Amino acid sequence: MAIFKSGNPTLTEKMFNKSTAVMAENQGVMSVRGAINKFGFLMLMVIAGAAYNWQLFQELKQSTMTILMMVGAIGGFVIALGITFKPNWAAYLAPAYGLLQGLFIGGISAIMNKVFEAKYPGLVMQAVGLTFGVALAMFLLYNFRIIKATEKFKSVIIASTLGIGIFYLITMVLNMFGVNVSFMHDSSLLSIGISLFIVAIAAMNLILDFDMIEQGAERGAPKFMEWYGAFGLLVTIVWLYIEMLKLLSKLGSRD
Repeated sequence: MAIFKSGNPTLTEKMFNKSTAVMAENQGVMSVRGAINKFGFLMLMVIAGAAYNWQLFQELKQSTMTILMMVGAIGGFVIALGITFKPNWAAYLAPAYGLLQGLFIGGISAIMNKVFEAKYPGLVMQAVGLTFGVALAMFLLYNFRIIKATEKFKSVIIASTLGIGIFYLITMVLNMFGVNVSFMHDSSLLSIGISLFIVAIAAMNLILDFDMIEQGAERGAPKFMEWYGAFGLLVTIVWLYIEMLKLLSKLGSRD
């Protein structure tokens, strides 16, 4: 059904439709509260991983921190693919995903904090605060139906998200061939404008994710889909934080 459209590739109608036929009676059904509670647990895993890698950086163990950061990035990607294709594994893999993403985020944050220590102190904390502030705002806007996940809204956000993904892919390929796409990394107004747009799309994806979880609960998806929904929501939150960090770093680089 169209209500299961989402810009987040981990939350799709296909996955929810497949799940409803898998042991729903034996496991119980998905609930919004259950998904939110599990999301809270996954956030604790992210915080634990991030704090550990941040501490390694502070202890001048940069090589170990860098290795764990790369393990977090690659391992998190692999696990995300596994959960996407096997949502019934989410209860076992989602906590590992949260921990690995924490290692990645902790490493990136520690590096950015050091780079902007003199020019933009508090960069990381501002990125964290803005991320959760935006997430809370999106939840309230969705909860009070100020922003509704209509079919047109979903189509626009999905198309924009796919476009951003293709844009990033093209940029990475060009970088591999030595073509420097400077406006993606500098502090020009164009670069800042692009970052603002991406942050806005990431935030709007939260509306689609909230709607997906709510609709999944109403359709009686199996209990394990709470973990899957929490995982999908975490994917968007991590994306939003990374984009927020990039945006603030560009602003901080301007004179």
